[in-house]
Amino acid sequence: MIKTSLVIMAAGIGSRFGGGIKQLTPVGPSGEIIMDYSIYDAMEAGFNEVVFIIRHDLEKDFKEIIGNRIEKILPVKYAFQELNDLPEGFEKPADRTKPWGTGQAVLAIKGLVGNPFVVINADDYYGKEAFVKLHDYLVENADKGCNKEVYDICMAGFILKNTLSENGGVTRGVCHVDEDNYLQEVRETYEIQNKDGKLTGLDDDGKDVAVTEEQYVSMNMWGLYPCFLEELESGFKTFLSNVKSGDIKAEYLLPKIIDKLLHENRATVKLIETQDKWFGVTYQEDKQSVMDAIHNLVENGIYKSKLF
Repeated sequence: MIKTSLVIMAAGIGSRFGGGIKQLTPVGPSGEIIMDYSIYDAMEAGFNEVVFIIRHDLEKDFKEIIGNRIEKILPVKYAFQELNDLPEGFEKPADRTKPWGTGQAVLAIKGLVGNPFVVINADDYYGKEAFVKLHDYLVENADKGCNKEVYDICMAGFILKNTLSENGGVTRGVCHVDEDNYLQEVRETYEIQNKDGKLTGLDDDGKDVAVTEEQYVSMNMWGLYPCFLEELESGFKTFLSNVKSGDIKAEYLLPKIIDKLLHENRATVKLIETQDKWFGVTYQEDKQSVMDAIHNLVENGIYKSKLF
């Protein structure tokens, strides 16, 4: 049996816990948070452990709110993403206040996870389908997964119209695929929203980008093998070397890292379609719609009224 891990990026949670922290907003009938549903779905799909990526200053409260509960059901590990956790020879800019992005977050699990894993955001609901499909892909391809010359990666491909918020613009990795659903490129696209019946978005330079409802998008749900962590480690040094002096917002982001590998012919990425509808608390106004969506899933027997 091949061990598989669910890796949850939660280091972006604010330093004060409570109703104002979106990742910890109760949305289920028994006080469940969105992470509970992701863990439940992953466990059903066959994942064997959960790895939380957090910050050291959150550890005590995080364990009290969710970690200690989950430890009774699945093995749990903790990795720590810290602002000053940098390779030798690099120092944190004095004015920088936030971590270095999702690439640094996943790099934090190096040494903790030596098996295939799926990485997700803490505050996104992904649905059941993607967990099953990504788990099965990772297991079925485990024998060739750690080819360091060409990394084998899979990702959940959501339909853009299933990932929008009614309360404002969202950022999505817009995907372009070939006829076999292999990813050709992924472009971060910002402020995607419906305006007067038409979808609009912005590129890195703030220029308008054409997007359509049926396009595939990434929701930062990637299936990876442990050798990819070595690529993240070497790539992080290159990234830091190229950060311009005074730039305190530069981020080492998974979609951009993987897009670069694609263009260098150093990765293949299988996009695995899911028709499930995403939801999350991007805006405070989203909370009620998320609670309503969970209520409907419980009413329809998809989830129990008390998960764990």
